[in-house]
Amino acid sequence: MEFLLVAILVALLVSGFVWWRRERAAREARSLADVRADAQRWYERLGGQVMNLHGDAPAVRQALVDAAERYNAAGSQLEQAGTIQQYRLARETALEGLAYARAARVALGLDPGPELPPLAAAQGAGELTRERQVQVQGQTFKAGPQPGRDTPYYYPGGRLQGRPVPAGWYSTPWWKTALGAGAGVLGGMLIADALFSPAFADPGYGYEAGYQEGFNDGGDYGDQGAGDQGADYGDQGDFGGGNQAADFGGGDQAADFGGGDFGGGDFGGGDFGGGDW
Repeated sequence: MEFLLVAILVALLVSGFVWWRRERAAREARSLADVRADAQRWYERLGGQVMNLHGDAPAVRQALVDAAERYNAAGSQLEQAGTIQQYRLARETALEGLAYARAARVALGLDPGPELPPLAAAQGAGELTRERQVQVQGQTFKAGPQPGRDTPYYYPGGRLQGRPVPAGWYSTPWWKTALGAGAGVLGGMLIADALFSPAFADPGYGYEAGYQEGFNDGGDYGDQGAGDQGADYGDQGDFGGGNQAADFGGGDQAADFGGGDFGGGDFGGGDFGGGDW
């Protein structure tokens, strides 16, 4: 009798375990199907934009080239994806391409369309709200919130070597050289310092004032929770993904963020707190 009870108990346990495994597998399959469908939806939407948008202006052409590159990359990622994370990466690449397509629509004077889900790589990077012009090593670099003859390169925002680079239009894709090595990294960091530091970019704005405002604002930013990343900026690696959002790193960048590089002017308690530069 005892043997029979033990056998029944074992059978129930085995049956329960088998049922649990099947349910878990079914849930995972449904989750995988959901993320695959979501990535596929954004990929197809990007394909429609790439095929239907055309223009001869440099800003339009460049934005569409970048969008087409992300379209091809997302398609390759979808073909090889087999996990939830891989499908999420494909979705991110497609969204990045749509950000470039949206920029092309702006350059064409068209309605940019509905807002896109935020890019993971651009979280906390903000966007440019006014034009900036600086000189670095004898070369002039410009940036602004709108496309123009001198700013045909769009960047959807991200982090380069751990530093936030706001979304906007730039005179040259200097962030691509910042992903390289040696002089390319140094040059990219110098350009970022010049473009986004009031001590460099705003003539007549004192370095000491910029440093102090940046220090104070950096502390406020940290208190709000978003600044938790400040301690991680120096250690953060490249995000990867179609653009880049790969970054300005260096172990002392957290200090730069809290200090003079991003304080005052457009970056401090004013526009930066709302995500703008």
